[in-house]
Amino acid sequence: MNTERMCAWVVGQVHGVGFRHFVLTEARALGITGWVANRADGSVEVVAEGTPAALDRLEGKLGTGPASSSVRGCHAVRKSATGEFETFEVKF
Repeated sequence: MNTERMCAWVVGQVHGVGFRHFVLTEARALGITGWVANRADGSVEVVAEGTPAALDRLEGKLGTGPASSSVRGCHAVRKSATGEFETFEVKF
C-alpha cells in the first residue's frame, strides 16, 4: 500500500473547542495513524500517515475543523511515511 506522512499546523481558534477530538475521530475513520497535539503558541500540530487520498481528506477537514472552531489557516507538508505509528492518538 502506498503511504505518505503529513505534518500539519493549524492556526485560529483551535484550543478548547474540541479540535483534537475532531481530528482523532476523522483520522481513525479514514484509517490514518499518527497523533494530534495542542502547541504552546495556540496552534494544533498533526502528524499523520496514510494513503495520499486519506491524507487529502484529512487535510481538508483540518482546514474547516469542527463547528465550534475558527480555522484561520492550515499548512501541511508531505514526506515519506516511516510506519512508526500503530494507531492515531491525542498527545498531551
